[in-house]
Parts: sequence; structure tokens; C-alpha cells
Amino acid sequence: AEIKSEVSQKDTKPKLVGFLANDDIYAEKYAQSSSKHLAEAGLAFELRQVPRESLEDEIRQANTDDNVSGILVYYPVYGDDRDQKLQDLVDPTKDVEGLNVVYNGKLYNNDRFLDGEKTRKAILPCTPLAVVKVLDHIGVYNHTLPYGDHLRGKTIAVVNRSEVVGRPLAALLANDGAKVYSIDINDIQIYERDQKASINSHTATKTDFKPEDVIPLCDVVITGVPTAAYKMPTRLLKPGVVAVNFASVRNFEPEVKDVASIYVPSVGKSM
Repeated sequence: AEIKSEVSQKDTKPKLVGFLANDDIYAEKYAQSSSKHLAEAGLAFELRQVPRESLEDEIRQANTDDNVSGILVYYPVYGDDRDQKLQDLVDPTKDVEGLNVVYNGKLYNNDRFLDGEKTRKAILPCTPLAVVKVLDHIGVYNHTLPYGDHLRGKTIAVVNRSEVVGRPLAALLANDGAKVYSIDINDIQIYERDQKASINSHTATKTDFKPEDVIPLCDVVITGVPTAAYKMPTRLLKPGVVAVNFASVRNFEPEVKDVASIYVPSVGKSM
């Protein structure tokens, strides 16, 4: 309602362009959902389905188009380092996802502002931020602790280390004071901020741990594995755990409800 009210006072309606350059069914559903929610907010939205070989040129054209206020790309496009190149190609002033290298650098260095006067906040990637907002809403964040330490004392697992969601999410949680186990197919890394260090951002440390070593230690377990075959074993979860899933499919077994104090089956999607 607040966004819709603000948009209605503008002489011209902001226009967001979404680029869909893959055959991923979940990306297509996300695009459809985007269109609906943006229309409800009073924003103009145009979905452009393009061959991925043409996507770079399409982004460049949108960057210089004065009629385009914001750009959204539905990932994965290639599913490798080329996606990062596409993210960095989007003009930072039109990047509504916060995935450009400018915003990535701010996130990983725990710098929340674009200017020295701290008047312009850096954009955070939408799905990681949505998970943070969910955790705050359900009481995982402790606001009696100093700012920047609201997760101090919490141990959290993030199962997924994609550059779009998993890794930035782990960084955000670590920068807020948590000890984070970032779990991916290749290894498990610990993201943690050293309170005694002069640098205020987290460090990432590779380990030889396996999921069964760390999941039972976690107060919060967050999953984002984009395949229905993957299931987090309920037997590994400690009683009273907070379980959150941001994948497009259910990553937890049905029995999670018997163990978790709070279970969030989906973030940012209609069920």
C-alpha cells in the first residue's frame, strides 16, 4: 500500500523490465508472480522472453533506455560464471535485485551504504533479504543486542551456496553475528565475524565437516536446493529448530513439523 501510494503521486509510472532467457519452469512461475505483484503495487512491468545468446545486448539496450526504470533477470540463465557477468552488466542504477558487483561488494564487506554520509542504502538481493525479514518476524533476531549483533549466539545452516541466494544469505547472517555453516555439494564452509578483528565483515573458512556433523548443532536450518529429490533428514534436526525453506520445491521431510518449533515451507511464493 505504501509503494502504491508513492507511485500514484509520480507524473510517470516507473517501468520494470524482466528478462526471461531460460526454460526453467520455476523461473517462469516467478516471472508470472512478479507481474502480478508489481501490477498490484501500481508499477508497469514488461516481461521480455529472449534467447540467452541475445540477453547481453538486450540488457545493454535496457540500460540506456530512459523509459526503463529497473531491470530484473530471471536466473539461472547459464548456471555458471556467465550469470555473474550478466549480473554485473546491469546498470547499478537500474539493478532492482542488488546482484551487481557494486552491491555485492557492499554486502560482503558489511557496508550498508553507498555514500559516506549514509544517506543512500545499498540494495540487498531480494530473496536473501526476504529470508532475513522472515527470521526477524518470527523472533530469531534478538533486538536487545547491539545493532550488527542481533544474531550473536545463533548457529545457522544454509544449505545452498548459489551466488544469487545461498552465499549472500550466509554472508548477511554472519554479518549480523551468527555462526553460519554454508553447506554446498562440494564442501561446508563456516561464515563468521570475528568481533576482535578490525574488519567488520565475516570470514569464510573451509572445513572437512559433513552435514551430519553440523546440522544437529544448528538453531536454524535454511534450505534452498532446487531439486525435489533432495530432502533434509529430519533425524539430523535438533528439537525446537527453526526450519525455513526458500527453494521452489519442499526440501524438508513432512516429519519436520514434529521436530521444529517453527517451520516455514516457502519464502516469497504463493503456496
